Amino acid sequence: MPDINELLAKSRVVPLVQADDPTIAVEISRALAAGGLSVVEVVFRTDRALECLQAVADQVPEMIAGAGTVLTAVQAEAALANGAKFIVSPGLDDAVVAVAKKHGVPIYPGIMTPSELQHAYNLGLDTVKFFPASIAGGIPALKALSSVFRSMRFMPTGGVSPENLADFLAIPAVLACGGSWLTPKDAIDAGNYEVVTALAAAAVSIAKKARP
Repeated sequence: MPDINELLAKSRVVPLVQADDPTIAVEISRALAAGGLSVVEVVFRTDRALECLQAVADQVPEMIAGAGTVLTAVQAEAALANGAKFIVSPGLDDAVVAVAKKHGVPIYPGIMTPSELQHAYNLGLDTVKFFPASIAGGIPALKALSSVFRSMRFMPTGGVSPENLADFLAIPAVLACGGSWLTPKDAIDAGNYEVVTALAAAAVSIAKKARP
């Protein structure tokens, strides 16, 4: 199993996959892989998210699949039982962190404030999701937080776009950026996965220029 943080540092972009049909989740993930990405976050926002996660894990071996929007320890256990190689949460929950630690998988809980970040630090975490990035203060907030918590790394998500991706990645403490812009619903509903591939390739190009 490759080091997830190392993969994130190389890909620099983590696309979010939201689907209620495993076949569609697989098609989206393959399209993202064709665009040069190697890590995907399957979000738990649909009734069949677990099936989608398992399908991606089983059928898209070139993609490392994690589970996103994990809210409870029960969901975390289910995600890991269905192929997740890492866990992402919108907030910081001790029980979810404990499940990830028990299984030895990376956990990226969402933080928004210095107090939440300090709590994550004292739980032994070294990488967190900064969410929602645009509302939480964006780039200025990340620079301020990283200057105080010098060993922490961040994965900003929420409001990241092709227009500001390079600016986020220019911050040394940013490991990678999460993004839903890579998987536009209208294109997916139309079965136009070429759009997904093109957006992924464009993001990869921006990321390489921002951080050679």
